[in-house]
Amino acid sequence: MTQSSTQIDFNTDFWNAKYLLIDSRLLTAPSQTIFFALNGRKREGTDFIEDLYNKGVRKFVVTDAFEHGYKYKEASFIYCDDTLKKLQEVTTFHRQKFKSLPVISITGSNAKTIVKEWLYTLLDADYNVVKSPKSYNSQIGVPLSVWQINKKHTLGIFEAGISQPNEMKNLADIISPTIGLFTNIGSAHDKQFDRLEQKVKEKGLLFDHCNDIIYCKDHDLIDHEIQLKNGNKITWGKATDATLQIIEQAAHKVLIKEKSNSHELTIPFSDAASFENAMHCVTVMYHLGYSFEEIDARINRLKSIPMRLERKEGINNTVLINDFYNNDLGGLQIALGFMGQNQEQLPRTLILSDLLQGKDNNDALYQKVNELCEEYDIQRFIGVGEHLNKSQNNITVENKEFYKTTAALRNAIKKGTLVFSKEMILLKGARKFEFEKVAVLLQRKIHSTQLEINLDAVVHNLMFYRSLLKPRTKIMVMVKALGYGSGKHELAHTLQYHLVDYLGVAFADEGVELRENGIRTPIMVLTPSPDSFETMRMHDLEPEIYNIEMLQALEDYLSEDANEKPFAIQLNFDTGMHRLGFNEDEMDLLFNTLNRIKNKIKVTGVFTHLAGADEDIHDQYSKNQIALFKKMTKQLEAKLGYSVIKHCLNSAGIVRYPDAQMNMVRLGIGLHGVEVNDLKQEDLQPVATLKTVIAQIKHMKPGETVGYGRKGVVEQKEKKIATIGIGYADGFNRKFSNGIGKVIVNGKQAPVIGNVCMDMTMIDITGMKAEVGDEVVIFGKERPITQLAKDIETIPYEILTSVSSRVKRVYYMEG
Repeated sequence: MTQSSTQIDFNTDFWNAKYLLIDSRLLTAPSQTIFFALNGRKREGTDFIEDLYNKGVRKFVVTDAFEHGYKYKEASFIYCDDTLKKLQEVTTFHRQKFKSLPVISITGSNAKTIVKEWLYTLLDADYNVVKSPKSYNSQIGVPLSVWQINKKHTLGIFEAGISQPNEMKNLADIISPTIGLFTNIGSAHDKQFDRLEQKVKEKGLLFDHCNDIIYCKDHDLIDHEIQLKNGNKITWGKATDATLQIIEQAAHKVLIKEKSNSHELTIPFSDAASFENAMHCVTVMYHLGYSFEEIDARINRLKSIPMRLERKEGINNTVLINDFYNNDLGGLQIALGFMGQNQEQLPRTLILSDLLQGKDNNDALYQKVNELCEEYDIQRFIGVGEHLNKSQNNITVENKEFYKTTAALRNAIKKGTLVFSKEMILLKGARKFEFEKVAVLLQRKIHSTQLEINLDAVVHNLMFYRSLLKPRTKIMVMVKALGYGSGKHELAHTLQYHLVDYLGVAFADEGVELRENGIRTPIMVLTPSPDSFETMRMHDLEPEIYNIEMLQALEDYLSEDANEKPFAIQLNFDTGMHRLGFNEDEMDLLFNTLNRIKNKIKVTGVFTHLAGADEDIHDQYSKNQIALFKKMTKQLEAKLGYSVIKHCLNSAGIVRYPDAQMNMVRLGIGLHGVEVNDLKQEDLQPVATLKTVIAQIKHMKPGETVGYGRKGVVEQKEKKIATIGIGYADGFNRKFSNGIGKVIVNGKQAPVIGNVCMDMTMIDITGMKAEVGDEVVIFGKERPITQLAKDIETIPYEILTSVSSRVKRVYYMEG
């Protein structure tokens, strides 16, 4: 089938597709995909048609210049003058199918993605929300976002960004917003506009047909432009005529006047940018009819800033944070904020390229950079670029160095004249400075195998489970066993930043390590020993007390403890797991002992473990456990004379027993994207991806064997065998030997051949395109960890926790 641009009818079957694809690397479902052959800087989109066709794609949109459609007998082609314009037209048509769908559209110079994600967190419990993925807000990103709309959605939230004049009209037509939100105006893309007023007017085109427009009344340029629009204005700010007038702001509290009423809200952020973003969200919720009591309850669960930043281990015991995406003041502040989340007690170093904003007043610009350095406690500054070299006097960081080019910086590192050791390094540069080449020199060279941890997915999963909870239910997140293999420090910092209520660790030394790395969140120690009471007391850790012997040991310790502050503990009740915990018939003995030390302890919580929460066959047993736990805790609270935090649900239980949330739940494997009930798996995102590379490729003849024990036999035909850099010492179980295990090479499954070795494994890549150095995925989105667990008849927990500590962890946030 072929169709020219003059014949295009968007109602035809060609356009029935789940996915619109512009990047061949992101192909997931060939039979449900339309590929738009957009031209890039280095390659034409049509260059990828053959590969996509071979992978099963059958629908293509190309320009009239494409002459090779006849080669693809089973494919359908749409020919047009401009493939990007056609992408925009079909998504505009798609949006009009859902005219009644309310859509919030967000524009502004900064914080579009942050506000969008926060609104999603706040509203997702009440709406079926469709939103822009990551920071998809461009001429391409917006169409891809809007295409996601389907009949199940009840609210849309889409970003709209522009980089030059005459772009917003296209985006407004595609999104067709009903509610507009203007975040702020700043210097991003200034060079493309004659003056700031022109940029405000261009961005304001998004709101020409909005019913309602939300913004901060204190931004004069924005206020002037929006007053020219027909839509209803809902504003916030210190201005006396703002819809929500800020009367007073102190610490995390803000007093708001609405009509003749006053309301106090708690905003869980202290910096000005986050406060502004939170108030945009408050105003949206107010407009949608939420009470201030509900707004206050939800605003404290805001999701923090998603960013395209990587955190890696660096050379000489350094921590390296990479951000090569943009370089303006707003982006620098975001990156420094992320650096602040990583609270290891290390000196902070900033390696910064010239900022690509502003035209003339570099002195004022770099004075602001210096202010940020002071605010975020930068102790060492390394500047790269012509403008920074001319503005050295504006940087007052005591330890500072400057290089005119990235090449000069790299040479200094290579020669050893510039040395880094035991410090946290933020690499922040505009793309043209190619700081990724600097990162290669500073990154710790370990083993080619690495475990990538997507912190955005961690936050997504956390927010999903939060959406299942009642507003006052607390969350404890388990970070024992290296955070299920993901690394407890980094995970704990992310969780602390997102305001989880408790962390759970297995041993006291794990808790101490977290405290020494800046974690202030309450921590429960699940398997303490009496000889660690002093350590736990010193570091404000709450031990689990699970039997009389442990409690009596605590009593002995407290008899010699002069600390007047009560020792916080948690009690474990055994209601049917029969592992650890006090039985019902031990309650009197428990109460007697507690009574003797009542002035020296504080029981903060009591919990139990459900033995079969993930299987409906055990439902009655679980319900009996819950009933017994309630009975025992009622007796406990009566004896203590005060209430305690009660928790019995794990990840599986959160999904299956919503009425048993009590005061707190414990989130473990679910945070990592594994829903063991398999009821809500599609709502979670995989967190960890284990990768390695091909070290060598061999062509082997029939009769030859592979590996120890000669278990891998090349039988009838020649095979192409690749050796990959992972073995059982890395956590790739020996049970994956001899075809049981499979890995992904360039999108295709390759079986293990022969036995898994200690440090390497051989795989059969016969018939595949592959080269030495190609990436190999052990588990991740392409091959779920649940499948690996099934292959060797184990559980996902074991696969995750088996990943060796020698495997490098890479942490990233996408934005």
